[in-house]
Amino acid sequence: MAGNRGAAPTESTIREWDDEDPSGRTYRRVLFIDSDLTEVANRGGVFEECTFRGVRFNASTHTDAAFVNCTFVRCSLFDATFTGCKLVGSFFDDCTYNLLKVAGGDWSFTGLPGADLRGTSFTGVRLREAELTGVKAAKAVFRDVDLSGAALQRADFTGADLRGSDLSTVDPLTVGLRDARIDLTQAMVIATALGLDVRP
Repeated sequence: MAGNRGAAPTESTIREWDDEDPSGRTYRRVLFIDSDLTEVANRGGVFEECTFRGVRFNASTHTDAAFVNCTFVRCSLFDATFTGCKLVGSFFDDCTYNLLKVAGGDWSFTGLPGADLRGTSFTGVRLREAELTGVKAAKAVFRDVDLSGAALQRADFTGADLRGSDLSTVDPLTVGLRDARIDLTQAMVIATALGLDVRP
């Protein structure tokens, strides 16, 4: 399970992005500082053990790309879209996520503790053993998301759409679920977690 950790050591630094196209390229142990990746279209770019500090990903699109064991600090992901991307082991600290959209891909072991995910959309994403303690996800969409083994203590999913997602690790006594939308199978999981005896 992801936890609060230090960033991986970096070997080079990039401050100015200069409209570079990351598609198909590989960046390893690079420190990006205050770079502007607004509206970047990244297809298949790979970032390994990189650190992003104050980077703007606003309105950027990432398709079949990878950010593996990366660290994001005070980054803006406003209206960013990740489709089929791999972010295994990455950690987010003090970032903003307004209108973030994630479709498919593997975000297992990702750390998003306390993240404000209100109004974001995650569909068909693997978030196994992710660190989601204290996330604020009111009115967010978490459809068909694999949350098995994820840390969800004190998470707030008030009014969120959770249909089709794995809620096996949700403790309804510590997780905010008021007005959340769930399906019948999930209702049975929640009822069982509350100690109820569900029978036909």
